[in-house]
Amino acid sequence: MSIVEPGSFLTLHYRLAGPQGDIINTFNDKPATLSLGSGTLTPALEQRLLGMAEGASLVMEIPAGEAFGDHNPDMQQWVARKLLNELGDPMEKYAAGDVVQFPTPDGLGAYAGTVLQVNSEGAVLFDFNHPLAGQPVTFEIELIGVL
Repeated sequence: MSIVEPGSFLTLHYRLAGPQGDIINTFNDKPATLSLGSGTLTPALEQRLLGMAEGASLVMEIPAGEAFGDHNPDMQQWVARKLLNELGDPMEKYAAGDVVQFPTPDGLGAYAGTVLQVNSEGAVLFDFNHPLAGQPVTFEIELIGVL
């Protein structure tokens, strides 16, 4: 029987939930596949998988701020409508709660922000914190395979 080690390739079902409910849940769909250390999961979550045996299942309650860090107010930023037009669709309408993808400066990746507010000039206040930052997290795992 295989156990999870640093760099293991995993097939698993998992669920991440905060006080408002599920953020990710693969239990009703295809299992996820990931490589430990690839950045798919935070180091705090990956650490909890180490030593877990193939076929095992568990549910963990992780204290506020431990899984995704503390909520950082400096990660809330206004973005001018002109920049949003350059990065996306100039006709896009934004509303509180929308999640918007932005390209990284090198163009090789992406990051997301949640719309908090739109002002009268069209500028948008985004929260670039992870949705579960500063919150307690339920992490449920069903480990299907380990390579």
